[in-house]
Amino acid sequence: MFATEQFVADCRAALAQDRSQKAVREVVARAVSDPAAVLRGLGEPERGMLQALYRSPELTILNLVWPPLMTILPHNHRMWAVIGIYTGREDNIFWRRVGGADGPSKVEAAGARSLSQRDVEVLGADIVHSVTNPIERCTGAIHVYGGDFFAVERSEWDAESLIERPYNVERNVRRFAEADARFHAATGSPD
Repeated sequence: MFATEQFVADCRAALAQDRSQKAVREVVARAVSDPAAVLRGLGEPERGMLQALYRSPELTILNLVWPPLMTILPHNHRMWAVIGIYTGREDNIFWRRVGGADGPSKVEAAGARSLSQRDVEVLGADIVHSVTNPIERCTGAIHVYGGDFFAVERSEWDAESLIERPYNVERNVRRFAEADARFHAATGSPD
């Protein structure tokens, strides 16, 4: 069975062994290779949420549950990340920065990857990506970051203009609740 305390200990040990994301990736891959165990350990995702399982200056571990049909704006992390899907699907669009020398920094799409159950993706510290849960049920993912996810100043890009602006953690956490409420209102399912 997936035990949060053991998973955190394994991630911390992996980070002590290798400051890059390589060893942590193996820990995440091992965990999501048994999605049923993760579901027993964390529970069946029913509502969108961003649940901190562990937080320190060197490492943040989140149980991230994407509400159905939710999209989050292009954003960066300014630290490496390892994403492992234990249920559902997460579509990532990868963006590259353009402009910025004489005007505002913008992004343009540069690639994409769909992640499904058991998939693991490593993101470098400079990656800009947006995420969509394209299915009509919650998607559960373990996200591990090489730093304090909540303390680092970073950027997001406006959905329409694709112009860079400061990332706001509280606003993005609210987006999970709002996306959840919109889905339940549209489908008539109970809150």
